[in-house]
Amino acid sequence: MIPDANRFRSDLDGLGLVRALPGGWTIGGVDESDLPRLTALLRGHESAGRGWASAGPDTLRIEIAAPGSGTRQNVAVRDDDGLVVAWGSVHDRAEGRMLFVHVVGRTLPGAEADLCSAALFAWAEAQARHVGAARGLAVQQIDTGAFEDDERQQAWLAGAGFRKVRTWWQMSRPVRSEEATLVPDTTSWEGEGMRIRHVGRSADGMPDEADLRAVHDVLEGAFTDHFNSSEETFEEFCARLREDPGHRWDHWWLAELTDGPEPEPCAALVGTELAAAAHGVPGSYVDYIGVLASARGRGVAKGLLHTIIADAASRGRDRIGLEVDADSPTGAEGIYVAMGWRTSYVTQSWHRDVPVA
Repeated sequence: MIPDANRFRSDLDGLGLVRALPGGWTIGGVDESDLPRLTALLRGHESAGRGWASAGPDTLRIEIAAPGSGTRQNVAVRDDDGLVVAWGSVHDRAEGRMLFVHVVGRTLPGAEADLCSAALFAWAEAQARHVGAARGLAVQQIDTGAFEDDERQQAWLAGAGFRKVRTWWQMSRPVRSEEATLVPDTTSWEGEGMRIRHVGRSADGMPDEADLRAVHDVLEGAFTDHFNSSEETFEEFCARLREDPGHRWDHWWLAELTDGPEPEPCAALVGTELAAAAHGVPGSYVDYIGVLASARGRGVAKGLLHTIIADAASRGRDRIGLEVDADSPTGAEGIYVAMGWRTSYVTQSWHRDVPVA
């Protein structure tokens, strides 16, 4: 399950980025030796935007994967002392959709911060043209974001031609130990006309490929009409999710309808483990939950959510996080609120479409 070769431009010659920076400053790649500084920059960005930080080295390690290893490219701006003061990362997420991380040090004076920001945007635009051309596209989307309270970031995005397209509620729910009995068995249980189970395992202990493909197919079908949905190949899907430091195969559940001649996959939930918070207790996170239209209204989503709650409780975890589309007309947040989730903070999606030619 290896994604296509890296489609990004690795050299910076000809982009003119250094000329746009203060004298003596440089722009170039990053490696694992930069992890402590990049982590500090990202934590400062989070603290300024939402009031608290959560990023750790494992989060950054995903972003700075070695060039050529897959679908990412990174760049850092260094001042005349060699200190990293700004960082950008791009991810070839799916055809037509490039994710962009834009972080500028919070202690930089305004004029220098503006120059760093402009250099990161110019680099991202060049990468968008490059990856779009490699995919044979006429237009490449850059998908980035901001915290709702981060006016500096929003001003930079608007000035660089991005538009705010969506708002997201980042929600969390406490977990109580007695909720371990919400379902009979978190590995497999049956309700009225449905069964929820872990993805199967092959003889070598790895997950069953047919089950993984069923999860992928169900999620692709469930999100077809959702905001900014981009088709992702099975290989891209699996490779991307396995990068997450919280990835666990025993956090993947498949739901099947059982009232027909053969079990029919109809929904899936992909979860991860959240790193321990300041008090030392880890949590769980719902990366994806999707139900095919043919199975909606039968309690399948609630059954999947009860399963991950019971699983978290049985593991001694204290919370479950997830993201909800605040602008969705379907009112999908209703089930989460009814089941105890509350909004912790709010984020925004900002997009820019870059002509490739």
